[in-house]
Amino acid sequence: MVVVSNFLIMAAAVLAALIIGYLARKYMAEAKIASAESEARKILEEAKKDAEAKKREAVLSAKEETLKLRNDIEKEHKERRLELQRLERRLVQKEETLDRKVEAIERKEDALTRKEGEIDAVKAELSEAHKRQLSELERISGLSAEEAKQILLADVEKEIQHDIAVMIRDIESRAKEEGDKKAREIVTMAIQRCAADHVAEATVSVIPLPNDEMKGRIIGREGRNIRAFESLTGIDLIIDDTPEAVILSGFDPIRREAARIALEKLIIDGRIHPARIEEMVEKAQKEVDTQIYEAGEQASFDTGVHGLHNEIIILLGRLKFRTSYGQNVLKHSVEVAHLAGLMAAELGVDVQLARRAGLLHDIGKSVNHEIEGPHVTIGVDLAKKYGESEEILHAIESHHGDVEPRTIIAVLVQAADAVSAARPGARRETLETYIKRLTKLEEIASSFDGVEKSYAIQAGREIRIMVKPDKIDDLGAIRLVRDISKRIESELEYPGQIKLVIIRETRVVDYAR
Repeated sequence: MVVVSNFLIMAAAVLAALIIGYLARKYMAEAKIASAESEARKILEEAKKDAEAKKREAVLSAKEETLKLRNDIEKEHKERRLELQRLERRLVQKEETLDRKVEAIERKEDALTRKEGEIDAVKAELSEAHKRQLSELERISGLSAEEAKQILLADVEKEIQHDIAVMIRDIESRAKEEGDKKAREIVTMAIQRCAADHVAEATVSVIPLPNDEMKGRIIGREGRNIRAFESLTGIDLIIDDTPEAVILSGFDPIRREAARIALEKLIIDGRIHPARIEEMVEKAQKEVDTQIYEAGEQASFDTGVHGLHNEIIILLGRLKFRTSYGQNVLKHSVEVAHLAGLMAAELGVDVQLARRAGLLHDIGKSVNHEIEGPHVTIGVDLAKKYGESEEILHAIESHHGDVEPRTIIAVLVQAADAVSAARPGARRETLETYIKRLTKLEEIASSFDGVEKSYAIQAGREIRIMVKPDKIDDLGAIRLVRDISKRIESELEYPGQIKLVIIRETRVVDYAR
């Protein structure tokens, strides 16, 4: 019982504590709520006071801004009103000025009208006077005005025709001088810009030997070695008394070059017998073929001409072993290509086409030992066969004057060919051939009737012909020089061109006694 009573007491104590705690917390909470409400009322009152103050400030600021804007607008309005007043005064002044100008113009128009009337009257008087004058002139001269006009026009026409003829002659003369001058400048510039050797290489046909005993080994037992060599190469091997040297003689320069290479290899090797000769000749021919193709490619590269057919390149390379009056034909072709290209550049025409035509102009010389016909015809056929254009074909066929050139490219190739062949040191000939050519020139000129004397000068590039004035007149001199030039072209071979000059002199002699 005691335990139960203790428990009840403890429970009552706990319950009393809880009630007391609840009441205490409730009182404290109510006190905090009352304090918070009091604080909130204070904050609201302060906020209302601040809002009222800020409202008053905003109203004052707005009133000040409104007053300021009103003042600015009134000021601007005043300024605009003053500007309009100034413009109005200026317009009034301009109107007054225009009125004065209109009055002045009206006065001038009245004056002009009066002067026009006076001028019309004077014109009428002058017209009457002119008519009276014409009538008097017709009476005095006995001619009507139309007849006098026709006579005057005829006289003026004669004078004008004479003046026009003189003017045309002067213009043609000046044009010819300017054309010749320009042509000389172009050719001179092209020659100066194209650097080339003065003396080109010639094919060598003399083979040096280490000693004279080598001649016997080359001949072989009963001449079998030399016979085998000549039959395989197609070249004559001449062994004479020339010390330590043998001579290769043959019409084909390529075969002669192959024979030279083969013989030099045999001499170095020392083993000379028919089988070895055959082997060396075959190697030499392959080496020459390689040299030919490389020479053609190099010529194409040097001139900047591309897109050539392989056979054309081989034909170009063959020109390396061909000479004309001692001038290497391949070097001559390259030089002609450069000259034609330079002149084409000066004239503003196709440089590539000019170079291509210049490079291929003598292509026929590569095979004219094997094919009958002139090298010009052969060259045209070859170029046509391997797809060259019509302009190239025409340049090839006309570069020696066999066909009249119709294009600028053809003329440039013809000129470049003449320049390359005729320049000093380009070609050479023996003294005997040179003297024969000069003698033949004088003989041809002297063989014509009416020729008194003839002289070949300037190394055979010019011939001066003295004619008898009683047998050859001026027109006869023109016919004579043409006939002599045709005969020289048909009977002589010469580099470049020959100038013919006919001199006809009449002397009248008398004595005063």
